[in-house]
Amino acid sequence: MGLLSEQDLEGARERLQGMVDPVKLIHFTQELNVEYGRETRQLLEDLATASDKLSLEVYNVILDKEKASEYGVDKVPATIVRNEQDYGIRFYGLPAGYEFASLLDAILLVSRNNSGVSEEARKRLAEVDQPLHLEVFVTPTCPHCPRAVRLALAFAMENTRITADCIEATEFPDLTSLYGVTAVPKTVVNGEAFIDGALPEQDFLDRILESLQPEGPPA
Repeated sequence: MGLLSEQDLEGARERLQGMVDPVKLIHFTQELNVEYGRETRQLLEDLATASDKLSLEVYNVILDKEKASEYGVDKVPATIVRNEQDYGIRFYGLPAGYEFASLLDAILLVSRNNSGVSEEARKRLAEVDQPLHLEVFVTPTCPHCPRAVRLALAFAMENTRITADCIEATEFPDLTSLYGVTAVPKTVVNGEAFIDGALPEQDFLDRILESLQPEGPPA
């Protein structure tokens, strides 16, 4: 029996009818001593049956070290969503609950090669000339998290210097403790600046770009 219910799988099939180009899910796991490692792989295997434009490749983070290094994977379970281009989109942890919707969003964004951001945001993102790493901490039960995740992933699609991670907070307690994550969504910018909550596109972008200034935003 699969991890996704037939109802969930049917809903995924309907959403993924909107796919245009093929998408690859590149998954890294190590099922021993990894919370939800087995479940994450099973969910992705179920999801890969929802569209003939969706494929799944699975690697062991220990045995396939070169591949993990190629994708910059430093924790598992990890899932990359890409087509012919790697946009720097990463999911860490089990994408269940509301984050399953975020995973479907990511697949559709990549398949359509269109971030969906406004023209103003597109112009501002194109001007980013330094590495920008967005880590969005989420939980499966947070209804506001998908908005923050979708924007971060969309921003990553607009500039090769931008990467975006969706991180399931409870599965990576050391990281959540390091960043002081007590509520979600919380976005960490380059490991230093913090944005709480799910903001509108322009406000979210303003806060991110402010953090890249030499003085940075207020703590």
